[in-house]
Amino acid sequence: MAQLPTTDIFYRAATEENIPQLANIRARNSGTEVYWKQRITGYINGTHNPRQSLKVRIVYAAFQNENIVGFVAGHLSHRFNCDGELQWIDVLVERRRQRIGSTLIRCLAKWFITQNAYKICVDPGNDDARKFYDSNGAAQLNQHWMYWEDISAIL
Repeated sequence: MAQLPTTDIFYRAATEENIPQLANIRARNSGTEVYWKQRITGYINGTHNPRQSLKVRIVYAAFQNENIVGFVAGHLSHRFNCDGELQWIDVLVERRRQRIGSTLIRCLAKWFITQNAYKICVDPGNDDARKFYDSNGAAQLNQHWMYWEDISAIL
């Protein structure tokens, strides 16, 4: 049985001062902290733009005290006729299976809705991520991508 998230987790938009912690989380799975600091900084300030993305974007983080335990990033997009794209989601390994990732997706979903973006794409990258997105209501878009036809349905 999956554990429920502890009540000491809170969710809010990340800021540039949070980039070192975000980079540390990403670097635990691939790349280096230097690489991810540059990539996340560019994403937040609009100098790194995924294919067919618009400049409107957000990063939400899950905080336990002052420490980030997970985050999600998304932007408006025209890729695959979608309104938006979930760019990254990552939760510390020791905090996975506690609904933190699912809660982060819902934070992002609420933001997308405020942007009038409902059809949302995501590149799952691997089978574990594909299962996670499927359990959060995403469907197969094509061989590599998944999507939510209406992201508001997960709320």
